Amino acid sequence: MAATPPPPAADRGSRLMLGIETSCDETAAAVVRDGRTVLSNVIASQHDLHAEYGGVVPEIASRAHAERLLPVVRAAVAQASIVLSDIGAVAVGNRPGLIGSLLVGVSGAKALAWSLGVPLVGVDHVQAHLYAAFLRDAADLVEPAMPASDVFPALGLVVSGGHTSIYRVESPVRMSRLGGTIDDALGEAFDKVGAILGLPFPGGPAVDKTAATGKDRAFDFPVSRLAKGSLDFSFSGLKTAVRYAVEGVPGSEAPAPARTPAFVADICASFQRAAVRAVLLKLDAAWSVATADGAPAYRALIIGGGVSANSRLRRECLAFASSRRVPALLPSMPLCVDNAAMIAGLGYAILADRGGVSDDLGLTAHATASTRPPAA
Repeated sequence: MAATPPPPAADRGSRLMLGIETSCDETAAAVVRDGRTVLSNVIASQHDLHAEYGGVVPEIASRAHAERLLPVVRAAVAQASIVLSDIGAVAVGNRPGLIGSLLVGVSGAKALAWSLGVPLVGVDHVQAHLYAAFLRDAADLVEPAMPASDVFPALGLVVSGGHTSIYRVESPVRMSRLGGTIDDALGEAFDKVGAILGLPFPGGPAVDKTAATGKDRAFDFPVSRLAKGSLDFSFSGLKTAVRYAVEGVPGSEAPAPARTPAFVADICASFQRAAVRAVLLKLDAAWSVATADGAPAYRALIIGGGVSANSRLRRECLAFASSRRVPALLPSMPLCVDNAAMIAGLGYAILADRGGVSDDLGLTAHATASTRPPAA
């Protein structure tokens, strides 16, 4: 079915949400209609600014956000074929993330909401990654998906450069964290392995691409399990094992192996297999814990975050859900990475759940996730 064309500007009002995202190194703005249809999604990447450092430099990131935020917002409004006064509310990712970067986005969102006289909504960036699975582009020839009651409760997995967490998702705006990483996030581990191998920054996509030609059992890298019954993750040991395989074991007289293309591909494939295996083990454990009397307590698997674009993780998560006869909901590729459409979408859902009640202009940025409920 063809997507419904946007209504006249005069009728849009509160149906249009402007989203702003500056939690790390992506300056992003988007316009989303009815919490599900993406009219625009503009992202200004900072990869070129941080490449020489092999990671994100917070001071550089925040300065770049300050320079780019208004141009990105203007571009998002223009691409949505609206004017700024059509916006019905402003949502901003205010937690978690780099505090300097968050402050830029929160300050800009406050100014816009105040000047337009519209509600302001603070959004948890990590939870927004899960909402991304319900968004559709306005050009898609399918009816946009709405979070339906028959997919909840769902098991949620967020895998990104800064976060690796499992959630029990009761609704788009209510979820509880079951476990998370105790050290490196999965995306961070991918980037660090890429740096060890001298692959382009960011390392995640480069490792995935290189792994395609490698043998995934060439190296028997460890798969973290932690304590029995734990739903937490650890990837630091895996990262260290990769370093030793590439650079040699400290104190050993054996020379480091030659970094031939085949060797690098085998390292990438073997690392990726171990990393994804660790994730699937925890998903299986979470699913088993929630199972009562043989009846699954979850009706769907929802996945989000930059690493959800990884080919192997995507494939194995789809198989995981299929074996349990539930749908796997994943975002489209453009919505896997940090973006403002997911902020706008979840912001719309939060505002609707609150009955339109706005956050006040005292909304603050938090470097860590907030435990406060979404309702005002």
